[in-house]
Amino acid sequence: MKKKLSLMLCLCMMALSLTACGTDPTTVDYYGTSYSDLQDYAQGMASTLVSLTDEDVSSAITSNEEYAKQYAKQYGRKATEAKALINMLSGWQEAASDVGAYEGLGEFTITKASGTVTVDQIVNFEEREVDITFVYEYNYLTEELEMTDATADKVYSVGEKLEKAALNTLMGMGTVFCVLILISLIIYCFRFIPMLLGGKKKKEEEKTETPAPAAPVVEETLTDDLELVAVISAAIAASEGTTTDSFVVRSIHRR
Repeated sequence: MKKKLSLMLCLCMMALSLTACGTDPTTVDYYGTSYSDLQDYAQGMASTLVSLTDEDVSSAITSNEEYAKQYAKQYGRKATEAKALINMLSGWQEAASDVGAYEGLGEFTITKASGTVTVDQIVNFEEREVDITFVYEYNYLTEELEMTDATADKVYSVGEKLEKAALNTLMGMGTVFCVLILISLIIYCFRFIPMLLGGKKKKEEEKTETPAPAAPVVEETLTDDLELVAVISAAIAASEGTTTDSFVVRSIHRR
């Protein structure tokens, strides 16, 4: 039993030692592209960028944009390499603007993952380093590596990254608290809405005029003079020797 445990421990130690040693990146096959080819391209691009002026970089961006448009119009798909170079040139224009004098090329690394190869070339300047990154993806149709992205960014120290993260956290928390305070104030103001609406209704009621009392209806007492009219009509007919149908009594004037 002890021998088996000892054997297992030895195997684990050997596996750990092999993992620690790693593989020489110069001997790795990067999907048909060698280490030296990737290094030459990255370092050549870095040296070219250092020698360019701002006007040259702007002109290169314009040229790549025109090429990307023509490529898309002709082939009906995006020119991924041209887009990647445009992104890298724009990043370089911003990153290399205030880093001091150029001092030389720095560390070069290649990272291989599933179908992806990432190349990093450090460029040393007087005040800060700039990291140029190229991302390649293996195209299984053409069986070649294709550049899909490229960037140029300033290299920040761990302390600077932590400081930036802390500032972002504080700004985020401050924004959240400000929004919460604003929401609390809005909710607090809701209690005054019924009071304002009630006062407005009272003013409207005061402005409303009270309807004037209806004028008393004067009832005219009409005297039934039918009998009097009949008597007068008979008297006139007797004196005139005629009938009551030949004339009409329209009014009676009392004295």
